[in-house]
Amino acid sequence: MDTLTLRLRLRSPFGSPLLGDTLFGQLCWALRNREGDSSLQERLDGYTAGRPFAVVSDALPLGYLPRPALPLSLFPEIAGAERKQVKKRVWLPLAALQRPVTEWLAHCQSEAEVIAASVPAKAGETASATHSPALMTLHPQPHNSINRLTGTTGRGEFAPYTQMQRWAVDGVELCLRLVFDAERISAETLTELFNDIGSVGFGRDASIGLGKFEVELLSAPWPGQPDANACLTLAPCAPQGLGCRAERSFYEVFTRFGRHGDAAVQGVNPFKTPVLLARAGALLTPSRMPNDPLIGQGLGANGQLSKVIPETVQQGYAPCIAVHLPEEMTP
Repeated sequence: MDTLTLRLRLRSPFGSPLLGDTLFGQLCWALRNREGDSSLQERLDGYTAGRPFAVVSDALPLGYLPRPALPLSLFPEIAGAERKQVKKRVWLPLAALQRPVTEWLAHCQSEAEVIAASVPAKAGETASATHSPALMTLHPQPHNSINRLTGTTGRGEFAPYTQMQRWAVDGVELCLRLVFDAERISAETLTELFNDIGSVGFGRDASIGLGKFEVELLSAPWPGQPDANACLTLAPCAPQGLGCRAERSFYEVFTRFGRHGDAAVQGVNPFKTPVLLARAGALLTPSRMPNDPLIGQGLGANGQLSKVIPETVQQGYAPCIAVHLPEEMTP
């Protein structure tokens, strides 16, 4: 498997978070729309048998990795730092990756610090006065539907409502990290497909202008540590049943209530079967390190996720960074 990094240039606010499994779903639709259903089915052959054609990460700040989901109690205390502030240190600079895992928390940065490092403060203002505290900020957007009989809004389905939109901080660069099978799809094709997604729009309310972006292929080596014995995930994944060592695996779970996208959203039933996933930043210790920088499994097919489109699959794989987890960091 090969790897690539794509720089994201966001062109609009977003209705949905840029998570790897959702991005993979839209990648499949983009491939189908560009090359046809037979081409997509050929790429998905073996997907649930450990042979994914591509695995997509969450959108990450360029030059950073998610802090592993290790309990803070396993790290040395940081002198003079309040626990509330320490918990906000969620991004690990790539420059600190080669340091021992035990030192990572001291080098991790909060989202506000990532922004301050990427966006210079305006003249005469402090960084705290200039910068947002989060990479993506939520803002309410009013909506309404017009009753064509009365020419006004009203009650029920015509009542005005608001929905939240995600706005990225200007000047902070995001990236996607992908692992792909070069024999089945090229880096150039993947770049074109993600540009297709960005031109149409990603996620909720793409039809009214949200989710627009462009991508640029970067030349960047895949990071990692020597003597690796654990995997740091960069997207939601499904580690169930993979034989990871429970006492040396750390993750935060959530339930994905998935929906079909693209043309299928207008179908009889756009909802998929919920699945349980581990968020990006999971630290998993497999019985044997994978040969490729990915971990997890393909979910679905044979009607397991959708009765409407039985061949539907879910990305339960995640790109991962090989790291060395010391034995003393086991609880």
